Amino acid sequence: MTWTERRFARNGAVELAHDRLREGADGEPLLLVMGLAVSRHWWPGELCTAFADAGFAVARYDQRDAGESTRLPKRAARGNPFAALAAGRGAAYTAEDMADDAVAVLDALGWESAHLFGHSLGGVVAQRVALRHPDRVRTLTSSAALPSDVGGLGAFRHLRLGTLAKFARIKPARGREERIAAGLAVARLCASPGYPFDEAEALERITADVDTGIADPDAQSRQIGAPWHGPALAELRVPALVLHGTDDPLLKPSAGRATAAAIRDARLVLQPGVGHDIPRERHTAVAAEVRALADRADRRDDRP
Repeated sequence: MTWTERRFARNGAVELAHDRLREGADGEPLLLVMGLAVSRHWWPGELCTAFADAGFAVARYDQRDAGESTRLPKRAARGNPFAALAAGRGAAYTAEDMADDAVAVLDALGWESAHLFGHSLGGVVAQRVALRHPDRVRTLTSSAALPSDVGGLGAFRHLRLGTLAKFARIKPARGREERIAAGLAVARLCASPGYPFDEAEALERITADVDTGIADPDAQSRQIGAPWHGPALAELRVPALVLHGTDDPLLKPSAGRATAAAIRDARLVLQPGVGHDIPRERHTAVAAEVRALADRADRRDDRP
């Protein structure tokens, strides 16, 4: 598995780091959108390969305030992501800006449209891209995510507060070893109880991202607090798949059920034993679900 050199897309003053998987480059475009304030390197390599084997050309990017993309200046007072989520507002940028970032990456890739796969906060962003730019989205897969139009205190009914408390105790890291330790702590908290924790794989993606850090509460607060002024999720008309682990330690399965219930004709797949990650043992099955969604969309488009 090899990736192209890093390139940058631009949305106004924001630069967005992205790359493409060299394998499967002739397949159907698939853009991966990662979660809260972590980089594109957090996508498991074997999952990306499974997508390529399923007929997709895979690209990934760093959202603003993550990885190698533009980061906003730190505030004098340190942010609190859970307070930002409860308040449902943020001053730095909007959720529309974050959705437009994904479209800027599509433009830079030369893709008129693409399948979207978003995980965690990336799933929320992907939902909003499909609402704001439906002509650019072939299908939507939302994995381990909240419904995009549930914000503020309403989001907390889907959250496991005990895990939030554990996340809050992870201290911002300074040196390299502290950043690795923080990343590993996050990976363990998100891990699937029904599958072995692959520490070697986790360390591989953490060290690929070690210079950009992990568990930055300022970046988390800006991303999670970005306000959405767009359409309700019920207005989404893109073919959709919703994946959620029954043992997700962060988001209850009710989040996946609510997302699927809001989207007309969405397929809900609850995954026993799966947490807030995508374990290696599920990579082939997940790629097959996304392939089946794409095939159903193709058949729908072919109807007279």
